[in-house]
Amino acid sequence: MNDPLGDLLTRIRNAQMRRRPKVSSPASNLRVRVLDVLASEGYIRGYARIEHKGAPPELEIELKYSNGQPAIREIKRVSKPGRRVYSAVRDLTTVANGLGVAILSTPKGVMSDSRAREENVGGEILCNVF
Repeated sequence: MNDPLGDLLTRIRNAQMRRRPKVSSPASNLRVRVLDVLASEGYIRGYARIEHKGAPPELEIELKYSNGQPAIREIKRVSKPGRRVYSAVRDLTTVANGLGVAILSTPKGVMSDSRAREENVGGEILCNVF
């Protein structure tokens, strides 16, 4: 798999189109950190790491809905393996006029754009969520 984060975002997008309560994905450190940001920003209910005997671990993600509508209206990958997108802290733009969140990979870890402004650090823009 060339783009594990893109795979995670596509699994979430597809599961929400089918109104699934949960979706599973192979586990990795980057995916866990991105899910931490999504959970802290209120876009998913949570996730759990599931260990299987003789198989790689998985993440079971509990999706969030409000009145039958998904909490995530759109989730889009920005920086891709073929084209990396970096931004300095002063050049970070708001997502959906401040209603959304950009998830960044910075030297201080994976964080939301608002936290990156507080920490005064830029980095690679992984995805936009709103």
